[in-house]
Amino acid sequence: MNLLAQLKQYTTVVADTGDFQLIRQYAPQDATTNPSLILKAAQQPAYRQLVLDTLADKRQLPVEQQIDALLIAFGLRILDSVPGRVSTEVDARLSFDRAATEAKARQLIALYQAAGVDTSRVLIKIAATWEGIQAAAALERDGIHCNLTLLFAPVQAAACARAGVRLISPFVGRIYDWYKKAAGAIWDEAAHAGVNDPGVRSVRRIYALLRQHGFATEVMGASFRSTGQILALAGCDLLTISPDLLQQLQQADGELQPQLHAGMELGEDTLPASLLDDAVNESRFRFALNEDAMATEKLAEGIRLFAADTEKLAQWLQALPND
Repeated sequence: MNLLAQLKQYTTVVADTGDFQLIRQYAPQDATTNPSLILKAAQQPAYRQLVLDTLADKRQLPVEQQIDALLIAFGLRILDSVPGRVSTEVDARLSFDRAATEAKARQLIALYQAAGVDTSRVLIKIAATWEGIQAAAALERDGIHCNLTLLFAPVQAAACARAGVRLISPFVGRIYDWYKKAAGAIWDEAAHAGVNDPGVRSVRRIYALLRQHGFATEVMGASFRSTGQILALAGCDLLTISPDLLQQLQQADGELQPQLHAGMELGEDTLPASLLDDAVNESRFRFALNEDAMATEKLAEGIRLFAADTEKLAQWLQALPND
């Protein structure tokens, strides 16, 4: 049995792509998208007709509404390709505006409802800023389930859990990137592999914190650089994986054992329960996040990158000929 098939025995596998034709090759349960992935998929010749059909009667609308229509169009095709859920992302440029984030989320859900979708199959993806988490709390109270992304710090995870968020996406690869860059020439790849990978360690600690305190929030490891990082998190609630890494797992054999479980002990790596108090106090949340240089930098960088790709998507749509 290949490693992908074995991984599916312990973890819900999620495809991290907007390319719904690729998704079908790996039979994941769910799929996640973001502005970068939708931009990449929309520019493929195979999807040109979908883009043109989607925008046929919307070219006079503001470009933000055209983007929403495109997000939903890809989301609908993805839902036809997976048995579970799709994550559709709120514009990253709204990451520090609670009211605007909440309003955009409701607009996206309304578009899915208008298309006849059972919205229990949709997760609204929101950056895990203080404002984003508060917007998600309000949405969750109304039955609109959220996926909090760009999550790098334990205090972000704790705040999401306390807010009743359905799912969080702690990043692995971007954490790994930061620590590797910071170490420079002294970085020892072998010493930081497997459970010693800083990104893997972060997800393990977050998973243990939430499970040990009885939170129902699902943990989905994201942003992987290698299959080794994925395998070190086997047993996590969900893992969202790019098509190239799904292919590598599908083509590889070996013995896979779960690495995470609800009662796992982390010893000195255990996160302090005081994080749960910091998580619900705005000033303490902001200070705890500020104290984590990696999380502060990667959150800001991630928002900038997603915002830039949203701008690129808008410019691409505006330049698209009416043919």
